[in-house]
Amino acid sequence: MHHDDFTMGVEDGLRLIKRIYFGNDRSVAAPKPVTSMDKATRSLYPTSPMVYAVISNPMIVDNPDMPSYQPHVHGRCNPPALIPLQMNGISFEVNCYLDTAFVTMDGSWRVHCVMGNAKCSCRVAFPMGEEGSILGAEVEVARKTYTTRLSLIDENEDGESVTGLKDGGLLKVHIFNFTIPQVDGGSNLSIKVRWSQKIMYKDGEFILIVPYSFPEYVTPASKKHQKMEKIQLNVNSGLTTEVLCKTTSHPLKERKREPGKLDFVYEAQVLKWSKIDFIVKYHASTTGPFGSVLLQSPSTSSIDQREMFGLYLFAGPDNSTKVFRKEVVFVVDISESMNGNIIEVTKNAVIAALLKLDREDSFGIVAFNNRIYLYSPTIESATNESIKDATEWINTNFIALGGTDMSIALDQALGMFSGTSKSIPMVFFITDGSVENEKQICEDIQRRLQKKGSELSPRINTFGIGNAYIKIILF
Repeated sequence: MHHDDFTMGVEDGLRLIKRIYFGNDRSVAAPKPVTSMDKATRSLYPTSPMVYAVISNPMIVDNPDMPSYQPHVHGRCNPPALIPLQMNGISFEVNCYLDTAFVTMDGSWRVHCVMGNAKCSCRVAFPMGEEGSILGAEVEVARKTYTTRLSLIDENEDGESVTGLKDGGLLKVHIFNFTIPQVDGGSNLSIKVRWSQKIMYKDGEFILIVPYSFPEYVTPASKKHQKMEKIQLNVNSGLTTEVLCKTTSHPLKERKREPGKLDFVYEAQVLKWSKIDFIVKYHASTTGPFGSVLLQSPSTSSIDQREMFGLYLFAGPDNSTKVFRKEVVFVVDISESMNGNIIEVTKNAVIAALLKLDREDSFGIVAFNNRIYLYSPTIESATNESIKDATEWINTNFIALGGTDMSIALDQALGMFSGTSKSIPMVFFITDGSVENEKQICEDIQRRLQKKGSELSPRINTFGIGNAYIKIILF
């Protein structure tokens, strides 16, 4: 299903809600009509965890508890309509470690819009916050359980794994979705989803934003239904200094405080679900840069028995810290195997990287197949004009043809640096594959860098791109 199909489906679903009759009981609130202004001011893509009934045949749309006479509807919905389900309850547990938050969402939804003797698929969609990455999901409905699992892209096995279902994957860059088949009208779905997302860091302050903005039409029709919101927040800064919470979008109650750690809980009985994202800003009481090294030993059952470590550094709130100039050379494989979407994605990535350079930085570009092609024989200052010229050069010269000779391209790149100690030399090497003599290339480059003696050696970062693998080599 394309993105346009999704928004069209939600629009049709909001229109179909009008068919649902909730009776004259005063304890039941009829759903408010969704106006064109509501649609204009609110994204039809989810801004919080959402579940939709997938409706191809509009005849099955009705109140499962109170069947009513419905006028006949001709035809089918193409694309299928997506009716947002009413949410019974929601709770979050958010564990923050350094610059990453691990979020567990527990929620319950009811198929309130499909006849009790009919079935429909249900589509789960949820935004995952800044640089979100799905970790897993579990669904329970009508004595059935669905779980996600890791699998190869081309795997085609039988089973009811969510990952194998149709319409699963990323709906947009930060929105994951999957489909649950054959759910009875009136059923309740219990859904647990886990994801990780980035905690932003600016001027010594950590900023956590968790998607938590629910549209009014997911509020249950029954006024007697108790609506409880709960968010448990645990912060571990990795430091031994005090952590201070400065700003929160929802009232938090402190449960525990230790050096470098904070535990909070937000719990409230509400009339309507939250209309704003959950936002927390906090900082560690330090005046300068800070960081640490984390060590992890493998378990006895692990196949890989190598020790692991993680190094993290935060700049701290000191705005007077000097930023080093950068000399960057992009070495890009344009051999025939890079043809198609790969070369287009590579173009966009290199251009985006150029636009991130500061005016004080400088850059060079070396494209290679069995020959080398230079944007300039020397590195150029990263001015607006030079970046514009480089963009035009990339669009003209990044054409996937010929063989692959990595050695001459890397030799050319290493010879382009000025050798001054006032800037940091860096090489970004981009390729979609390996060559037979890559071990020899690595050894030759290491010897060349060792001969430079006291001169600052370039950092060489290599990126292997493609569907099969990602390979990173560090010199």
